[in-house]
Amino acid sequence: MAVQLRLLGYTVQIDEAVVYGSSLSNFMREVATADRVLMIVDENYVDRADNLPGSGVAIENRWIREAVDQKPESWLSVLFVDNAQCRLPAWMADKRPKGFDFNSRPDLGQFPGIEQLDDLWRWIEGLPADKAHALPPAVLRERAARIERIDVVGDPANYANPTLRGRVTFQYGDHLHYTVGHGEYQFNVAFSEHSGDSVYMYSDKGLKAVGLIPNTSLDTFAFETFLRPARAVTPAVGQKVVLMNQIGALCVMTIEAVQPEINDASHTPAAVTFAYEILVGR
Repeated sequence: MAVQLRLLGYTVQIDEAVVYGSSLSNFMREVATADRVLMIVDENYVDRADNLPGSGVAIENRWIREAVDQKPESWLSVLFVDNAQCRLPAWMADKRPKGFDFNSRPDLGQFPGIEQLDDLWRWIEGLPADKAHALPPAVLRERAARIERIDVVGDPANYANPTLRGRVTFQYGDHLHYTVGHGEYQFNVAFSEHSGDSVYMYSDKGLKAVGLIPNTSLDTFAFETFLRPARAVTPAVGQKVVLMNQIGALCVMTIEAVQPEINDASHTPAAVTFAYEILVGR
């Protein structure tokens, strides 16, 4: 139950997590300040609360009893399990807290599931019992997973290489830019699809200038002469590009392969493979 609630984004304190032999006092202080308290009540819990005043169950019931009158009616609820008669500790007889029936009835093929979790979630959120506009927890979990998958894809660790030279295959449809190098030798470069063997390469993600290098030019000291303040160039496979960052450092990239996006039964994302070398000391 605690795991399910944590998956929905709640902070859950549970007495089972208290180290064996430790005092329950700190835990019960947390209970008293919680937004919601859910008592998991089976028949054994009721018997211990009513008949064993020195038990942990009885102690936590005293704490809750002292706090409940200063709390809103929605603060305390009860979840019944292995408690077919939905019995409550004696002190709660006049409290009439909201209850959730999580009893299993194998002879009838009845077991608690998503409907009971949905009712529990609605109580936590203070939503009405009427489910005309309900959004079940299963949908929320699916949305949360969808968001996390996108966050993972967008994690900068997935599209950065701090080394000064290397070779990269970059699925540019998933990211705004790729980062090579670090510190004063950092370059952010963005791509988009141009043709079957070429890409747009943009300078507007932190570069100062970009330029195509003619295939005939091999003099690294001449590379900077090809720089232009243009927003983009369109290098094809085999072509080199020179980049300049905001503090004037240079990087040379060679386009080695271009993969256009293919949308059919087996989706192939757009990608570009490039080698790069940052010209340290230039």
